[in-house]
Amino acid sequence: MFLPGFARTFIALNIIRALSIIALLLVFASSIVVLVDDVEAVNAFVNGNSNTTSFDSGNSDYIPASTVPNQPAGAFWAVLNRVFIIFQTIVLILSEIGWPAAFFTRFFPVLGRDFGVGALGVMQCLIGASVLSHYVNDFPLVTAFFLFSIGCVNILAGLIFREKAKDKRSILSWRERGKDVLPTHVRGVDIRPVTGAVSSMFSHDEKNGHPTRAPSNASNRAGMGFGRQGEKGAALKGFLITKPLESLPRHAA
Repeated sequence: MFLPGFARTFIALNIIRALSIIALLLVFASSIVVLVDDVEAVNAFVNGNSNTTSFDSGNSDYIPASTVPNQPAGAFWAVLNRVFIIFQTIVLILSEIGWPAAFFTRFFPVLGRDFGVGALGVMQCLIGASVLSHYVNDFPLVTAFFLFSIGCVNILAGLIFREKAKDKRSILSWRERGKDVLPTHVRGVDIRPVTGAVSSMFSHDEKNGHPTRAPSNASNRAGMGFGRQGEKGAALKGFLITKPLESLPRHAA
């Protein structure tokens, strides 16, 4: 059984979305692990419990067994860097989940629904490159590579689908696709309901200076009779009311 094109696109984009969330969660966890290791290494170094021979001689650019650089306020900037990475991963995970949508639309539009996933991929690549730019253990190394790869995939998806990427992977998009399930033309004949045509006719009359007033709820419940309002109400529901043919011959009229 072959799936339609929009279904394949929906599945592919949601697989990328799931992998993106997993990669961000792994980087979030690995950043916490690296942060804890750095704090322990700095405490051990300050207390004199680590081997500081190479460090004191100026041959080491980092505090032993850590990613903290050997420079003024190095511990502060290393910890701040990890905190920023943790915060960014949280924001990107919420963006991928789509909650809160109003917050991203107003304060971070580039991560909102009106934009694609290209910007998200760029941010993921930046986070991965930031982690990979330091010497880290196997767990942070693998997760950073994974996140960088998913970021490249998101950039590619953003270039292909542009701003429609998030709409195509949204579950609500199936409701829009449901409108196209029934055929609209058979052998060149338009078989769509006449409601749209009648509505457009009434709107055209309004443009020509003949406004029409929609019936109220009370009038709907009470009935519209057989006059002009009743004819309009029936037409809006898809029923066409035509005048009966004359029964008398023309010479008698």
